[in-house]
Amino acid sequence: MSKEASMQAGAPTDIVMLIYPGMTALDMVAPQLVFSNLPKARVHLVWKNLEAVACDTGFAILPTATLADCPQRPTVLFVPGSRGATWALMRDGEVLDFLRRCGAAADWVSSVCTGSLLLAAAGLLQGYCATSHWGVRELLAEMGATPCDARVVEDRNRLTGGGVTAGMDFALTLAARLYDEPFARILQLLIEYDPQPPFGPGHPQHVDAAVLQSASALYGEEVALAAHAARAAGQALISGESPRSAN
Repeated sequence: MSKEASMQAGAPTDIVMLIYPGMTALDMVAPQLVFSNLPKARVHLVWKNLEAVACDTGFAILPTATLADCPQRPTVLFVPGSRGATWALMRDGEVLDFLRRCGAAADWVSSVCTGSLLLAAAGLLQGYCATSHWGVRELLAEMGATPCDARVVEDRNRLTGGGVTAGMDFALTLAARLYDEPFARILQLLIEYDPQPPFGPGHPQHVDAAVLQSASALYGEEVALAAHAARAAGQALISGESPRSAN
């Protein structure tokens, strides 16, 4: 039975969403809003333990399952990003092993923002087109992926979203794939998703040079750290070495 037929038949949809200390909350919360409104969806927020996970803006989210006891063959595996916490996880053997196992069994492997770099570090984007936050998107190539400058990129069963706010576009796109486009359109209206940025599009191609330079300077240190992590992850994938778990 196809995924679409299964959905129509009313089979439950297990969506495993990795959460981790320092993640960008909106990367996860916007997709979770959409996922929680899918028919018969079971959304699992997973981490190493069940202790509260502090996000990068200070508030905490409670996991609903651990990496060990969450569904190991989910319909969707999802990874959010962060401004800096992602880089440490790119050398965390426990997390990477979980992503490899779960990703190999999932119907869809997905991410928003720098979450795609974590998927890539696990070897799940080798040979796939993918996107990420504009500041680090090109680093996907270090780990065998093909960077694509788009808000949402679909390549076979890999679906990746750009930086932060792209999570809503990503989630509605996935809702259409999991269920159907008419339902996704209704859901888009119910949550009144009608973006109208007050200062025009927030994309490097649509801002003046001074704004881009200032934003790049603010993000520069993180890009350097991300580049180091991506190169190390790429080398590990080539050599077949497994990173040690980070504490």
